[in-house]
Amino acid sequence: MSVTTACVKRAFRYRFHPTDAQAAELSRTFGCVRKVYNLALAARTEAWARQERVNYNQTSALLTAWKKTEELAYLNEVSSVPLQQCLRHLQVAFTSFFGKRAKYPRFKSKKKSRKSAEYTTSGFRYRNGRLTLAKMTEPLDIVWSRPLPEGAQPSTATVSQDAAGRWFVSLLCEDSTVRPLPATDTAVGIDVGLDHLLTLSTGEKITNPRHERRDRARLARAQRELSRKAKGSANREKARRKVARIHARIADRRRDVLHKLTTRLVRENQTLVIEDLAVRNMVKNRNLARAISDAAWSQFRSMLEYKAAWYGRDVVAVDRFFPSSRLCSHCGALQDRLPLQVRTWTCDCGATHDRDVNAAQNLLAVGLTVSACGAGVRPQRRTPGGQSAVKQETPRREP
Repeated sequence: MSVTTACVKRAFRYRFHPTDAQAAELSRTFGCVRKVYNLALAARTEAWARQERVNYNQTSALLTAWKKTEELAYLNEVSSVPLQQCLRHLQVAFTSFFGKRAKYPRFKSKKKSRKSAEYTTSGFRYRNGRLTLAKMTEPLDIVWSRPLPEGAQPSTATVSQDAAGRWFVSLLCEDSTVRPLPATDTAVGIDVGLDHLLTLSTGEKITNPRHERRDRARLARAQRELSRKAKGSANREKARRKVARIHARIADRRRDVLHKLTTRLVRENQTLVIEDLAVRNMVKNRNLARAISDAAWSQFRSMLEYKAAWYGRDVVAVDRFFPSSRLCSHCGALQDRLPLQVRTWTCDCGATHDRDVNAAQNLLAVGLTVSACGAGVRPQRRTPGGQSAVKQETPRREP
C-alpha cells in the first residue's frame, strides 16, 4: 500500500503538568463528558427499544435542553466543545454497530473508563508553541519531547489522564514530512513467538524482552499492598497509583521496543510477510495468556501496517492455518506432526531446520506468491495426512 496524499494525519503525544486550577477544570470536563455520553446513550437506547433512531443532531438538541435544567446546570461550567465531540464519538460508535463492525456501545464507568476530552480548533488556541484550552487563562506546561512538523497547525487536541495520574495531550496535525521511501527489492518473512519475539526469514532472531516478567515481583508486591488497604481510603488510592505506575512503565518499555523494531523492518524491506494470528482466541489459553499479552503481537502488527502505509511498503498476512512450521522450506514435504518441544527437525530430504526460521522462510515464500498474484492465502484446514494445520509455533508454557 502506498501513500497517495501529499501528507498524512499524525498524532503527536506529549506529557504536560497542569496547575491545580487546570487539573480541577480538566477533571470537571472529564466528568461532564462521561455524563453527557451516558445520557445520550440512554436516550438512544430507549429510542432503539421503540424502534426509533436518534442521530447526532437530535442528541445535540437534547444537550441544549439538559443544560437548561437545574439538575444538569453544571454542564455549562465546562467548555461545550468536548461535550459536542463526545456526541460525535457516540454517533461513530452507533455507525460501527449498525455496520456490524462493532458491538453495541457501552456506558462509561467512572472508575474504569478512560479519562479524556477532545477539543477542536474552536476549543483551544495554539500560538508560538503554546497551547491554551477553553475556559483556561494560562497555557499548558507541555514537555515538548519533539517538535511538531514545521508550519503544522493542530486540528484537534485530546487531553487525557492515565491510571497512574500522568497527564497527556495528543495533537492531531497534517505531517508533510511522511513520504514513501525509495522502493527496494528486499522482502522478509516474520514469525512471531515467545521464546524469541520475532524470527526473520534471514535467520535473525530478536530476543523477547519479557517486560512484564522483569517487573513481575515488584508488581505482585504492590498488588498485595493494595489488597490490604481499606476500600475508599487515601492509602488505597496511593497503593492503586503505585500499581498503575508499574503497569505504565511496562507498557512504555514495550511500546518503545515495538516502535524501534517496526520502524527498522519497514525501512529495510519493501514486502513484509506476517501470519494472520487470532490473538484474541490464543489468549484464552490460560497457560500462555500472560506471555502472549506481554509479547503484544497485535500491537506489533498494528504498528507495522500503519507505518507500511505511510512509507509505501507492503504487508502481506498469510492465513493462520498455513502449516509453516511443519512444511520443509527446501523440498516442500509436510510433516504429519511436530510437537511444540521439537525446535529443530530434519526432513527426509536431509535438510535440517530450525523450527522458527523454517516457518519464517515458508511465510516469505507463500507471501511473495500472494503479492505477485494478488490472491488471498486460505489453504485447506486439513492436511493430506489428516492432521490439523493449526498454528503450532507457540512455544511451551512459560514458567
